[in-house]
Amino acid sequence: MNILPITGYGLLVHFLFSYIATMGFGILINIPHNALLGCGAVGSLGWMTYILIFHAHLGTMLANLSGALVVGLGAAIMARAKKMPMILFNVPGMVPLVPGSQSYKAIYNFAFGRNSVALHYLVQIAMIAGAIAMGFFLAEMITRMYYRIKGSVKNKAI
Repeated sequence: MNILPITGYGLLVHFLFSYIATMGFGILINIPHNALLGCGAVGSLGWMTYILIFHAHLGTMLANLSGALVVGLGAAIMARAKKMPMILFNVPGMVPLVPGSQSYKAIYNFAFGRNSVALHYLVQIAMIAGAIAMGFFLAEMITRMYYRIKGSVKNKAI
C-alpha cells in the first residue's frame, strides 16, 4: 500500500484530509451542523491511529481494529458531550477506514477474469470489515463497562 510517510508534513496531510473527508461525508448524509466538527475530529483520530499502527508494521487488521476502536470511543465521548446519538459520529468517523482500494481492485480483477486475485482482495475486504466491526464492538463494551462502574461507584457513595 502506498501511503504518505508519517515524517514531516505527511502526518499533517493525513490529519487534514481525513478530517475533510469525514466532514464531507457527514454533510453528504445530513449530519447536523453542530456535530460536523466532532465528526471530523473522530474520523481523523481514527485515521491517525490507523496510520501510526500501519507504519509501525503491526499489520493492517490490527491497524483497522485500533482505528475503529478509537472512532467508537471518540463517538461515545462526542455523543455524551453534545447530547446526540452516537451513530452521528460513528458512521462518518469510519469513512477513512473503509477498504476502498481493495474493493476497487477486487471488482477490477473480476472484470478482467482474474478471479483468484479478486478472491484474494475479497478475503482482505472481509477481514478488514471484521476488524472494523470488532473495534466498534470493543468500544461499545468499554463504554458500557465504564458507565456501569461509574454508576455503581456513584450509588455506593450516596
